[in-house]
Amino acid sequence: MTTSGFTTTLLVDQTPKAVFDAINNVRGWWSEEIEGSTDKLNDEFTYHFEDVHNCKMKLIEVIPDKKVVWFVMDNYFKFTKDKSEWIGTKISFEISEKDHKTQIRFTHHGLVPEYECYDICRNAWSNYIQDSLRNLISTGKGLPNGAGTPRTADEEKFLSDGN
Repeated sequence: MTTSGFTTTLLVDQTPKAVFDAINNVRGWWSEEIEGSTDKLNDEFTYHFEDVHNCKMKLIEVIPDKKVVWFVMDNYFKFTKDKSEWIGTKISFEISEKDHKTQIRFTHHGLVPEYECYDICRNAWSNYIQDSLRNLISTGKGLPNGAGTPRTADEEKFLSDGN
């Protein structure tokens, strides 16, 4: 994996198993419109939001209660000139115990400041991990995109601007 990318970390009171299960419940924290399986090695799933963002992921590493890694097989952003952004990057969720809590270290390896989408993607991932995934883990209810409903301010902006 590349060493550069965007990382955010959070600590929760729940067990590594509860965290692992929540991460794999991608519909519960990222989008209700995920298509495909999201919890076993070699599973492939697609994410789409309106005509703004579409991507296809493959689970390339799954270590129960420890780690999940997605490989971005394909990606499309309506708002970038470079249509190759994200393609070939990896997204990892590393689970560990720290100070009697469970730590999640999320990294989008290859999401770098040179990308047109960097600021938008950094903000979106921060919201999804720090708010939605955290809520799913701690309360059982995340804040995923619904059918046609933007989750982040950036997604709302692109829908309203027609970009």
